[in-house]
Amino acid sequence: MTDNTDQASAAELRQELADGLVSGGHITSPEVEAAFRAVPRHLFAPGVSLEEAYADDIVAVKRDEHGVYISTISAPNIQALQLEQAELTPGMRVLEIGSGGYNAALIAEIVGPGGEVTTVDIDPDVIDRAAMFLETAGYSRVRVVLADAEGGVPESAPYDRILVTVGAWDIPPAWIDQLAEGGRIVVPLRVKGVTRSLALEREGDHLVSRSQRVCGFVKMQGAGAHDEHLWLLRGTQVALRFDDGNLAEPHKLNGVLAGTPAAAWSGVTVERTEPFANLPCG
Repeated sequence: MTDNTDQASAAELRQELADGLVSGGHITSPEVEAAFRAVPRHLFAPGVSLEEAYADDIVAVKRDEHGVYISTISAPNIQALQLEQAELTPGMRVLEIGSGGYNAALIAEIVGPGGEVTTVDIDPDVIDRAAMFLETAGYSRVRVVLADAEGGVPESAPYDRILVTVGAWDIPPAWIDQLAEGGRIVVPLRVKGVTRSLALEREGDHLVSRSQRVCGFVKMQGAGAHDEHLWLLRGTQVALRFDDGNLAEPHKLNGVLAGTPAAAWSGVTVERTEPFANLPCG
């Protein structure tokens, strides 16, 4: 296959991805749509096929010693969600926390040459990849920083927008301090086992919620990391995860799922795209 053919195939797949995100309701603004149609995602995922690069799915970047993802290129529908929540406009100054390169390029497309984009990550391997891919894709104007983002990146503050692309347990004071008045943080915040992408605007010394959507991201590392407790049941088929606290007497769960399963139809149907996190509250 020739290089020209590869480029044509990538361009076609890129348009198909954007079409799907629009028809699925993930993209709702022309600015975000234009960015997805312009940025070559495959250049940020050279280790996978073009079809995988343009699938609405994550692309693994790095795993830990247990095989758990610690860095990915997020699924396009999740990236579109956050970009729509951010309501970016040309000329904005933006900080991205958690870097893979592709999302920073999407941000750079929207804010344009008059805007400023800084992307920061704690992992030198991730940052080196992001810098290389951004250069290759023509987005060298994005500033790439190696640091623990718990302290933000004060030298480029204040920011009109801060987009956090790793799962957080709290909002560090530095992020609020580095956010311009009226600016917005979009952050995946995990509360009681559910992660929601929250759009929070700064009003004086506090943040006001503007929107929230259920999502999923790799966990934050560094000073902002949070240890969780995981209990495996029935081998590794079922797990109980505790974000805070723990089981007082975990041995009482021994064998709880060892019996013959029983199933009963509830009569309730749930659409595929219906948020599940609020169902227990109904």
